[in-house]
Amino acid sequence: MLNTSHGAFFTPVFMPVGTKGTVKAISQEELELLGFPIILGNTYHLYLRPGHELIARAGGLHRFISWTGAILTDSGGYQVFSLQHIRWVGSDGVLFKSYLDGSEHLFTPERVMEIQMAIGADIMMAFDECPPYPCSYEYAKESMHRTHMWAERSLCAYQKLLELPHPNPNPMLFGIVQGSVYKDLRLESCGFISSMPFPGIAVGGVSVGEPKEKVLEVLDWTLSVLPDDRPRYIMGVGTPLDILEAVERGADMFDCVLPTRLGRNGSAYTTYGRINLKNARFSEDWGPIDPECSCAACRRYSAAYIRHLYRSNEILSARLLTLHNLHFYANLMTQIREAIMQDRFPEFKEAFLEKYGRTNGDEVGPSREDFQTNETDDLGASEPAESA
Repeated sequence: MLNTSHGAFFTPVFMPVGTKGTVKAISQEELELLGFPIILGNTYHLYLRPGHELIARAGGLHRFISWTGAILTDSGGYQVFSLQHIRWVGSDGVLFKSYLDGSEHLFTPERVMEIQMAIGADIMMAFDECPPYPCSYEYAKESMHRTHMWAERSLCAYQKLLELPHPNPNPMLFGIVQGSVYKDLRLESCGFISSMPFPGIAVGGVSVGEPKEKVLEVLDWTLSVLPDDRPRYIMGVGTPLDILEAVERGADMFDCVLPTRLGRNGSAYTTYGRINLKNARFSEDWGPIDPECSCAACRRYSAAYIRHLYRSNEILSARLLTLHNLHFYANLMTQIREAIMQDRFPEFKEAFLEKYGRTNGDEVGPSREDFQTNETDDLGASEPAESA
């Protein structure tokens, strides 16, 4: 069980992504009804708008967005990867150019700690560099050492800030393991970060375009050596199959934009695999999206109607599909926790895969057409079109 200032919860746990203080297309009340005890916010985006100082004056992000559960904030390290065209990395930190107005902002470990403290996160992340895939061994090593240096500076700044007034009475700081797809670097990073007094440890850089087998290799290397008395957070993962594989290896915490992003783009997770409601076969499907699902969307609306809403560009489509997908994830995590407590996780995984389909497209990630949209990305900046 993980205890925070805004409640305790059992792991494994999935955290819906609420980058800018909102999980897209769904309200806080609905998230609570779905049973999510924690959501994720993003330091970079909240810093740019509405600003961490305004959030602090509101009493912290929990009060500002009226969320009663816990909040984890990413440090902005993912934006070091995703916004490569508008940032410059140095030993002191990262200089970002705002995608809003072109202004420049220097993110250092110390500054990132100040921002997350002002936001009032329950779980803060040390500032890190998330290297791209592929990258050379030399760059991955340099980036890892930079992440280690920034972890030390983040921890020092965090400890000093604890002595000052801040919205959250007991924030935690997690360290982040990096090292790209190189085993010796990953093991070195695990040892370095584990040696520091972080109450939790994240594995970063495993959702930046690597092949599935590479992701599993990194998880095998890292989760086998990270201490099992601290929660292990796999950043940016993942699909239902990703989560099952990571849980089997000992992972505790997950976040991913897919259930909300795919919902806004006409796709749904079901007991029998991921479906794309843009396909014509759903035009006269009078049944629910998933006959085994008990979410509000499946209890009341047909797949044909939701497909009609999507093709008509109606907002209700995004809301219903997001609600359904998040219900699917919440139910999956509940079943995983129950299976672990009953010591039958291997049997549960096998039964899930039997229904879900071992060769479902989910295994290789979403298709390119799932991301053809002009909206703002969940974690990156506003772009002409998202890519798979």
